[in-house]
This record gives sequence, structure tokens and C-alpha cells, in this order.
Amino acid sequence: MDKLEVFLQRAREVLDRLDAVLPPARQTVEWEQTLACRWQHRNGRGALFPISQIHAIRLHDLHEIDLQKQQIHQNTQQFIQGLPANNVLLTGARGTGKSSLVKALLNEYSAQGLRVIEVDKAGLIDLPEIISAISARPEKFILYCDDLSFNAAESGYQALKAALDGSVVALPDNLLIYATSNRRHLMPEQMSENLGTQYMGDEIHPAEGVEEKISLSERFGLWVSFYPFTQDEYLNIVAHWLQHFNAPPLTEESRRAALQWALTRGSRSGRVAGQFARGWVGTQRLTSST
Repeated sequence: MDKLEVFLQRAREVLDRLDAVLPPARQTVEWEQTLACRWQHRNGRGALFPISQIHAIRLHDLHEIDLQKQQIHQNTQQFIQGLPANNVLLTGARGTGKSSLVKALLNEYSAQGLRVIEVDKAGLIDLPEIISAISARPEKFILYCDDLSFNAAESGYQALKAALDGSVVALPDNLLIYATSNRRHLMPEQMSENLGTQYMGDEIHPAEGVEEKISLSERFGLWVSFYPFTQDEYLNIVAHWLQHFNAPPLTEESRRAALQWALTRGSRSGRVAGQFARGWVGTQRLTSST
């Protein structure tokens, strides 16, 4: 092997090693056919990756949260029509429809140009890159952050806070942020932080630590709260999902089973109701077929 061949062989080896560590080339998303993407890091670089399987839930599948649906529906309609609209924080009890409502909005409005970009809290540091990728697009984008909570030291916390209201760079008109969380203030709160609260007559002046934790959630223009379901509300949701699966209506037997199911799960939520209906219908049909 002459010197040229040795050099070329070594060059190929170097290029192979570089291919393994360099970030992938940024892919262009075909938003005309793509309804949702997930922002992910691969090989040290963030990029949009299309989501091929979209959750099929619809707004009419979500029961016992009519007020919350109305609030979100109106805000999203304003956004789709190019009218002023707010970033949204959906908070409250687990399994009550916060995340499902955002997914249902995509199915409701995708034909009118709505798209969803899902990002976790670590990816929020890349907000400028995400904005750059979609700011010139004609579609309307919801940046969707699910189950959001922070510690103050996390980089995504400061990035989101600045993006909502505080950075010189404003969010483009075709982007809103919808976030869900079990915490109203998005951060853990310590009893010791309340010790600095001052009382001056009838006025309350929260301590600086409390003020800091409230400041992020206050930057969302619309707060939508979700509450635990009563027993009757839970059973109404069970009845809906039984109908959805073309099963017989709620009977005394299935009612008792649904309540027992909720008791073992420690929750009467919409999620638990749907899980019961799937298990009940599947078991009944398997038993009848054997």
C-alpha cells in the first residue's frame, strides 16, 4: 500500500469517527402533512422529530370538565383566527383531563392549521431554536409542556420564564405555550419560605422566595384549574367509555366493579374511569368468547 492509499484509509477512518459524534443534519419538517412533533436531543443536538401516531381522543370524549373545555376552546379559537390569545397553564388533580384536553385540541383544529410541538422541561433551554424553526410558518403552533415542575436551579425554568414575559425576544404570533402541571406554582414550596412573609395591617407581603415561585405561573395569561371528580361524575365518565367501546350501559354489577376499581387505585379520575372501561369490556368479551 503506497502513501496515498494509507492517507486515504486514515482519512476514511477519521470521517467515520466524526460521523458517530457529530450532530445529525437538521431535517425539514413537512408541516403540511405533519400534525405534531417532539423536540428531542440526539447526538448532542436538538431537533424536531415527527410523531406518527396521534392520540385519537376528541373533545366530546372529555366529560365533567365543561367549564375548562369552554375556556381552552375559546382561547384556542382566538389563536387559530389570528386574534389575541393567552399562554395557558392547566393545573390540578391528576388524571382529570389536562393532557387529554390539549391532545383533543389538535384533533379538533388540525384541519385549520393547528400543530403541536411537545417539549420536556430540559428542552425549554432550546426555545430560541424552536422559535426559529417555525416562526415563518403559516400554521399555528402550541408548544406543549406536559407535567411541568421545576427546581429553581434548572435551566429550563429561567428559559421559560424569560420566553413568557421578560425577554427582549417576544414569542412569534403563531406560537402559544400550553403547560400542564399538578402544581399551581410549578415549583416545590417549603414551609420555611413562608416564615419571611410580613403582615402590615391587613396587607400580606409574601417573602421573596414565595414571590419567586409565584412569578413563573403568573406569566401565563390563562389559568385553568381541574378538580377531583365526585363519585357520580366518575361513574358518568365510566358510562361514557363503556358506550365508546360499544358495551352495555352501566349496570349494578359494572357500577360496583367500577367503584371497587377506583378504590384500589386511590383515585376517581377520568384516567381511572377509562382504564376500568377497557379492562371491564375486554374481560367480558374474552369470557363470552370462551
